[in-house]
Amino acid sequence: MFKNIIIACFLGLIAIVLGAFGAHALKDVLSTTELSSFEAGVRYQMYHAIVLLFVNIYDGFTSKQKNYITYVFFLGILLFSGSIYVIHLTSVSAKSIWFVTPLGGLTLIIGWFLMIIIFLKKLLKSK
Repeated sequence: MFKNIIIACFLGLIAIVLGAFGAHALKDVLSTTELSSFEAGVRYQMYHAIVLLFVNIYDGFTSKQKNYITYVFFLGILLFSGSIYVIHLTSVSAKSIWFVTPLGGLTLIIGWFLMIIIFLKKLLKSK
């Protein structure tokens, strides 16, 4: 359990660092549109870091479910936010990794869908 909370905290920490970096160091380097895209990556990373904290302190999930949700969201953040960071912080063009960002978004959606399924099963079991 603690490893998942550490992952969530690490993701939150990196989101804050990258958000500050974007607001200060990148504001003169990136266009308004590019900066907005970079900020979206940071925002989605932070949203999911916070969700992972709740997931991993919630007693209604089994350890296996917590691990699975954590790894799915981690992969989604890596693909979604990570690809945005790579595009804006390196010379890698968006055209060369165009498929990674939506794949990350799909992975994040799968994580939310997984939680819905778990809660629906609990709801049906409680009736």
